[in-house]
Amino acid sequence: MLNVIIVSKFLRAPQKLALHEPKVAASAAAVAIAILGLSFGAGFAARGANGAAKSEIAQLRSDLGTQQAALKEARENAQIEINAIAARVGELQAQANRLNALGERLTRSGKLNDGEFDFERTPGMGGNETVSDAPAGDLLKDLNELQAQFDASGRQLSVLESMLYNQQLERQSVPSQRPSNGYITSGFGTRSDPFSGGRAHHLGIDFDANTGDPVRSAAGGVVSYAGVKTGYGNVVEIDHGNGYSTLYGHNSRLLVRVGDLVRSGQEIAKAGSTGRSTGPHVHFEVHQNGRPVNPRPFLDKIGG
Repeated sequence: MLNVIIVSKFLRAPQKLALHEPKVAASAAAVAIAILGLSFGAGFAARGANGAAKSEIAQLRSDLGTQQAALKEARENAQIEINAIAARVGELQAQANRLNALGERLTRSGKLNDGEFDFERTPGMGGNETVSDAPAGDLLKDLNELQAQFDASGRQLSVLESMLYNQQLERQSVPSQRPSNGYITSGFGTRSDPFSGGRAHHLGIDFDANTGDPVRSAAGGVVSYAGVKTGYGNVVEIDHGNGYSTLYGHNSRLLVRVGDLVRSGQEIAKAGSTGRSTGPHVHFEVHQNGRPVNPRPFLDKIGG
């Protein structure tokens, strides 16, 4: 015979169950089964809740990883664009520096002193526009357009520099520098011959000078003759190009030789009285295409 005694504070007195009785055994079995069912159900419910949470956490982790990867890619792309813009800005800055230097050189060469080409001053700008953020794509497009403008300006300035340089060479090849600091004692053309008193054609102009005074080239060129010529004594002849040449006569000493390159204003001889001469002076001739012409108009351009 099997008896079960149940003791609880909720019961007034211990209860005894006689399991050998069919009704009591059936009731006890039912209660036990119910308890086991509730236990298993609670366990399965808890397990299911944990599975759903783990699945949701896994999905969130996956989404976070995807977002982090997208953010990293966006940052890398943005950095690539920034690097590209920085490189273009560096190129444009270098080109702007070159154009500024070229512009300043042309301003000096062209003697542009009116302030229009002041490369040290930033031009003023203004307006009442609506400002918005500039997309990177539009910024790169603007930089490309600025690059094209710089290229065009560079070509134009280079052409202008070449023109100014050619003009400068042409000016330097035209006799315009006084060969002597002395005053003019005899002009070009018909005059009384200082030796015979008759009429003679003077092929140049004479400058007053003392023996040993410097004689300077009237323009840049190449020495084509340096030696003695009948009537002229010690002579220097310089070919300036463009059909111009000059002659310097009656020198006491020559300082250049045939083939020498000379600059405008360079000392080429010492004044004297060699050859057919009445005293120390500088005889100066200008030849254009082989013909002697009056030197005075060339010197008058600089106040000679």
